[in-house]
Amino acid sequence: MSDRTVKAWPQVYARIGGALYLIIIVIGLFGEAFVRDKLIVSGDATATAKNIMASESLWRFHIAAEVFLLICAIVLLMILFVLLRPVSRELTLLAAFFNLVSIGLEAATTMYLIVALFPMGSSAYLKVFAPEQLYAMASLSLKSHGYGFGVSLIFFGCFCVVIGRVIFRSGFLPKALGVLMQIAGLCYLTDSFALILAPAFANRLFPTILLPAFVGEASLCLWLLVKGVNGEKWEEKASGWPVSRA
Repeated sequence: MSDRTVKAWPQVYARIGGALYLIIIVIGLFGEAFVRDKLIVSGDATATAKNIMASESLWRFHIAAEVFLLICAIVLLMILFVLLRPVSRELTLLAAFFNLVSIGLEAATTMYLIVALFPMGSSAYLKVFAPEQLYAMASLSLKSHGYGFGVSLIFFGCFCVVIGRVIFRSGFLPKALGVLMQIAGLCYLTDSFALILAPAFANRLFPTILLPAFVGEASLCLWLLVKGVNGEKWEEKASGWPVSRA
């Protein structure tokens, strides 16, 4: 394999990672701003249920998009691990474990979005419940999703803090990106622990507390997509590592 090919593949990985990150961000914003925020009416289970039933196709598309997001997140994690492990295998592995737990929890939590549809079906066994009871069941599923997603963000916040430290030490990515990712992680941790410990306070924090998190993740995404990594400095870090060319 030519030296030119060896030097080019980290940039290819970085660009693919940036593209995947962009897909994740777009799907996440779409689900939050254009589906859940539009259809879920806080404190009104009946209105929420009627909105979801009226837009069931959109709701199901949203669930499928969330699953696709998680697939992209797993591939992105592999790319970040390959790119950053020459800096510190231990910290990169720790970050990977945090992110895998987060992805697993988010996947399980996504099931609540599907479960919310069950009480709104037309099955005969549902006729023993009053409509208000069915709407309450759906609302409880949506609340469970919200809290479950918040718990998954605790582990993702830990990932951001650790991976931010690795990026800061890397030399082939800007230190500022590492700092921004660590700030993003602290914001996720603050928001999620507030949701568990003091929900009313968390409602006052949201969504302002997550704006720095968006800035940090978007910055890393765009840098990987547009600039990639500094090839020469990456080669210096990776020179002692047996790297797969697959």
